Amino acid sequence: MNNNFLKFLNENQKKAVCSNSKNILVLAGAGSGKTMVIIYRIIWFILNKNINPNSILTITFTNKASDEINNRIKKFTNNNSINSGTFHSISYKILKIYHKYANLSNDFQIINNYDQLKIIKNIISLLKLNEKNYNCSYILKYINSNKENIIRENNIICKNNNDYILLEIYKKYQKLCNKLNLVDFSELLIRSYELLLNNKDILNKCINKFNNILIDEFQDINKIQYFLSKILINNDICNSSTIVGDNNQSIYGWRGSNINNMNNLLKDFSNVEIIYLNQNYRSTKNIIKVANSIISNNSSSVIYNKKLWTNNNYGNLINIYKANNEIEESKFISNFINKDFKSNLGNKNYAILYRNNYKSRIIEEYLIYNNLSYKIYGGLKFLDRQEIKNSISYIRLIDNTNDNIAYEKIVNFPPRRIGNKTLELIKNVSKENNISYWDSTIYIINNNKNFKKVCINSLINFVNLIKFIKKDIIDYDLPDQIYKIINYSGIYNFYKLNEYNNNLLFKTDNINELINSSKQFFDKNKNFNIKPNIKEFLSHLLLKLDYIENNNNNNIQLMTIHSSKGLEFDTVFISGMENGIFPSQESLIDNFILEEERRLFYVALTRAIKNIIITYSEYKYIYGKVVFFEPSKFLKEIPNKFIKII
Repeated sequence: MNNNFLKFLNENQKKAVCSNSKNILVLAGAGSGKTMVIIYRIIWFILNKNINPNSILTITFTNKASDEINNRIKKFTNNNSINSGTFHSISYKILKIYHKYANLSNDFQIINNYDQLKIIKNIISLLKLNEKNYNCSYILKYINSNKENIIRENNIICKNNNDYILLEIYKKYQKLCNKLNLVDFSELLIRSYELLLNNKDILNKCINKFNNILIDEFQDINKIQYFLSKILINNDICNSSTIVGDNNQSIYGWRGSNINNMNNLLKDFSNVEIIYLNQNYRSTKNIIKVANSIISNNSSSVIYNKKLWTNNNYGNLINIYKANNEIEESKFISNFINKDFKSNLGNKNYAILYRNNYKSRIIEEYLIYNNLSYKIYGGLKFLDRQEIKNSISYIRLIDNTNDNIAYEKIVNFPPRRIGNKTLELIKNVSKENNISYWDSTIYIINNNKNFKKVCINSLINFVNLIKFIKKDIIDYDLPDQIYKIINYSGIYNFYKLNEYNNNLLFKTDNINELINSSKQFFDKNKNFNIKPNIKEFLSHLLLKLDYIENNNNNNIQLMTIHSSKGLEFDTVFISGMENGIFPSQESLIDNFILEEERRLFYVALTRAIKNIIITYSEYKYIYGKVVFFEPSKFLKEIPNKFIKII
């Protein structure tokens, strides 16, 4: 029994790590070392309680957090590995094992928002609805929201004609997904929950396998995730559950998370031990006092009476700068950092935070003017980049020629003289004969009397290319298959030849990263009896590679406040602190939303180690007109003794 690692913990951290209670709720404030507590509790299970690592399941909010926990566990426990992942990745594994009971085939395909939107758009066209009246993004949100609230299409009550049309789209969408064996991210969750709910034997097998469960960022989970947690934990088989979260950092209400998750847990689960982690190791006393003062204005913050404290020094006051306009505000931020660099004050990194993404443009402009290198954190996700979408579409079509979404994406990319008219023709033949776009193309080629020769030749060349690739790669391992698909398709050369265009810079680097990821996936999984295939790799991409970035060690990072959660910086700028911007206009008339905005401000403040500079402007140019703004109401909630006006 080795307890040396416990000497690094404070008393409450030790209590959380070593608790013998069946259910514990760890209320972990910002910068209180919650990740370390989760890791050490797992180590305590393995080394001191002799718990089999395979029986431990850790559910995290991001794949990055999951990988970090697993890597650190391996170092501490002689290369022991635990089961960890997001709700989505764990649901995927359950459905893969028990696919028959979930009415899925073994090779079901995960689809992302882009694929969903394409399906919805096609359904709107099929129903002959006016696209201007039916926003695809709104319908996507409608479908996903219903699933995340455990509402199937058969349980929706319609109040008016518009409701009936939305429901009809939802029904056709789900029917098509079922037919084509497609599963969206929300479907992963609801399908796995229904599987466990309706199959007690499968539920018991899962609980017997994973009977020590830890869940991180519990305040951010939505309804379906809460019910999945409940069905896995709230039973006689589960040995222990460790729930970690902070109600003061619940900032994803717009995405379905529920600030009442903690209260619901205490009502639904029996004998829950509550442990508070209040000591902050990150920030100065002044920063912590300001953060406490801000969050105390929320009614929900007093439920658990959890005030942060720190042994760190008092540090600097909170700097507040008022600019005439956003141009002057951006100049100030850029000049401040430039001056700080030159004076070599020892600040290693800076974060410029903003409420909305559009704010970055003008800040970037003045950073460039001062020749300051920066990185936009969490800008465009790896899988959302156009070159990656195109590459994945080729991979998908090679794997399954009946994939209409992939077909439509790349039939004319790189350009091969297959225009919109030809594509519409392919779609019409597909619809009339109830066949895929690929089979429709074959049909048109074989019955080409009424089609232009140039059109037919382009289609023949495309079909021959796909057939050639499918045949050529069949005997190769996955990484070589991916490499060959990307090169034979012409995608790599297209971007390589156009790299003189600034808009296409680094796209080949991203494509190479995609190929590298296939090699890493193959190497990690090839020890099993069956070598990983393309379909498994595609599922892995959607579940695991959402945070790949080309890492630049820039000292200046720009990001939304939501993206900053879990990070820390020596100096933090919080820009655009005006009523109607931060807090948002909507929150000014809705106290529930205002409290979430205040929690978001609390998150921004607690990212800082040493310094906070808050900036706002008196007016902005909106559509060419001058619009005046009041300073953010949150600024009035900061006690004057902690403020320095600059």
